[in-house]
Amino acid sequence: MVAIQLAPYAKKIVNGTIEDLDAALYEELLPNVDYSVYENKAVILKGCSKKPVPMRAYILAAHHLQSFARSIMYGEACSAVPLFKKK
Repeated sequence: MVAIQLAPYAKKIVNGTIEDLDAALYEELLPNVDYSVYENKAVILKGCSKKPVPMRAYILAAHHLQSFARSIMYGEACSAVPLFKKK
């Protein structure tokens, strides 16, 4: 009922926690990123951030990057964990 009443005023309605809202926003935005700029490049998905990033966002970003990046790692540059490497 609340969602129906909010619909005329809200840009997006998500049922769940604030973390669910964050994840839904990333899931909406990440497919629209131009990943071609990472063509044949080594990419590190930084794991530490001042802002919380849902794990689902990292998974989705890595999924999209696989088509372009030469390699994908997770973490900090000094201790990145390899996730993917093109053959």
